[in-house]
Amino acid sequence: MESLKESVQYIKGIGPKRYALLNKLGIYTIEDALYFFPRDYEIWGNIESVSSLKHGSESSTVVEFRGPPKIIRKKRLTIVKWDAFDDTGEIKCVWYNQPYRRNIYSSNKKYFVRGKIDKRYGETQIVMPTVEEYHPQKHDVPKIIPIYPLTKGLTQRDMQKMVYGALQKINNQLYDFLPATIRKEYGLAEKNFALYNIHFPKNETALEEARRRLVFEEFFFINMGLKLIKMETQTEEEGIKFSWTHDEIDDFIDSLPFKLTDAQFRVLDEIYADIKSGKNMNRLIQGDVGSGKTILAAIALYCAVQSGYQGAFMVPTEILAKQHFETFVQLFAKRDVTIKCITGSLSQSDKDALKVDLRSGDIDIIIGTHALLQEDIEFAKLGLVVTDEQHRFGVRQRATMLSKGKKPHMLVMSATPIPRTLSLILYGDLDISIIDELPPGRKAIKTYHVPPSIRNRVYAFVRKQVGEGRQAYVVCPLVEESEKIDSVAAVELFDKLKNGALKGLNVDLLHGRMKGQEKERVMEKFSKGETQVLVSTTVIEVGVDVPNATVMVIENAERFGLAQLHQLRGRVGRGEHQSYCILIANATSKEIRERMSIMVHSDNGFVVAEKDLELRGPGDIFGIRQHGLPEFKIANLARDMDILKLAQQAVEKVVNTRGNPEFDEVMEYIYKEFNAKTLDIVMN
Repeated sequence: MESLKESVQYIKGIGPKRYALLNKLGIYTIEDALYFFPRDYEIWGNIESVSSLKHGSESSTVVEFRGPPKIIRKKRLTIVKWDAFDDTGEIKCVWYNQPYRRNIYSSNKKYFVRGKIDKRYGETQIVMPTVEEYHPQKHDVPKIIPIYPLTKGLTQRDMQKMVYGALQKINNQLYDFLPATIRKEYGLAEKNFALYNIHFPKNETALEEARRRLVFEEFFFINMGLKLIKMETQTEEEGIKFSWTHDEIDDFIDSLPFKLTDAQFRVLDEIYADIKSGKNMNRLIQGDVGSGKTILAAIALYCAVQSGYQGAFMVPTEILAKQHFETFVQLFAKRDVTIKCITGSLSQSDKDALKVDLRSGDIDIIIGTHALLQEDIEFAKLGLVVTDEQHRFGVRQRATMLSKGKKPHMLVMSATPIPRTLSLILYGDLDISIIDELPPGRKAIKTYHVPPSIRNRVYAFVRKQVGEGRQAYVVCPLVEESEKIDSVAAVELFDKLKNGALKGLNVDLLHGRMKGQEKERVMEKFSKGETQVLVSTTVIEVGVDVPNATVMVIENAERFGLAQLHQLRGRVGRGEHQSYCILIANATSKEIRERMSIMVHSDNGFVVAEKDLELRGPGDIFGIRQHGLPEFKIANLARDMDILKLAQQAVEKVVNTRGNPEFDEVMEYIYKEFNAKTLDIVMN
């Protein structure tokens, strides 16, 4: 429908100034206005008598104005104060800087008045009220009023008029691309009804029906988009079929200095089934920090080499690439496997030589950063691509790596604890394996929540641990001091600790505004043990393995999501010594106390993530929007899980029912109209 793309400037009453303000809210077109949903609702009704109005409440009453209004003028302020009455008493209606009010009400009419009640100095006021001429048929019935997010310069009335104007533009003529068969089966409202009643609901039942339809639609289309990606990457065409010497792989596993857990063997069986099936593997391994994902990647890569193919292992940082390279060199020291590492800091001559060896097939496994994505990186026979810390790489980057071979297998790994239901959307184009067991003998990290008042004791403990030869992290949310957010800044904290509580220790600083090479240098010094205490922002949440680091102090822990706190906690507890995580947080609310308690009592990342989803919603989990998850306009994953499951079920019905004109139409619509948006969202 063409009118959807029209500018909201075509709505009556929206001039250039108001249009600019709407742009700040992301509203440019009629479609933007229609999908700018209310954040809440007020129910207007329950008309009260003046004598029963309570101080501080938002209330409705019906009154008559008497006598002329009183006008009070102060410097830049004009106050209109008008006496109003009903049979039970008197109330004063007060408006600030709205002098026109004195001319628009008459004394022989009844008015519906709603606003905040203020009782002081022996009189009752209703401040900045909404006033409408009273009509029993309209005002005696409860009315649901939408409340929208605002920006300075716009009022709720402005937003309501703008959205109403957008609804008038489409005039109930929007075509509903959700098939009628699906709507009927799942009891869903029609689209025009849903859009009107989400903004101006006829009653609470209509509001719930509207919301359910729009939530379903949002889930349906994002899942359909991901389904299409999956269908494109997992076609029926013949893929690579690995065939390896099982005795050799078993011998490699037996030679490891540790035993695999039952969970690792279970996931390994799933990988084996994929890579020898003849179809492309696109599998995500999710597991807590230290659950043993990397060794499974090594085994899968060895299967590729044993099958006559090359493997690539892509990681987000240079220091992580070097660490994995050293690990792999040790793992395959007695095997006929050639392993190389490519990063951005490699000299041009070394890069050129490496590229030649890669093209000729002289390199079996290459480990690298984004440098692997360069166009001139070519493989002789690429069979398997592994990406670590998957949330740092989008679908498009995975696709770039896959294009460097003839339908190579893909294995992606993430230590970010994400609830399975969220994973189904975030990684909807992948099959999911979960390692839900840690290796035996791993010491639990002792976690404590302490108030800021005992901060000095915390840093005395850090000094004691360093004195015993250990290392520590200190993490805070911001880089520099902010007046708006009362958080300890990394730069400021670094100076305070270096010259105060940790004076005399080797303290270093790491934050996101540093250049890449400087970050690498700082992390390398810490990794080598040259730095005793590292003060950092969350850039270390995906870091290197430093077994000697035993203390993680998190300042302003209330500023972080639970999943992110858990991820930061996972930086310690990697060696033989007991490790500690100390959360310094002001427990100013019940929610903060509950979140800190969850961290203290649970070391299971998936339990923590589920709690985070319940408490904060999907948008904030580990900065999840950075992963590619769309910011849902109306759906709430914690609240709407039942609708998500129904939407996923409906997607399968549509995909599996070819030849039905109604279903074919929705497929065509998604390809043409929606798929571009979906792909942009999930591929970046």
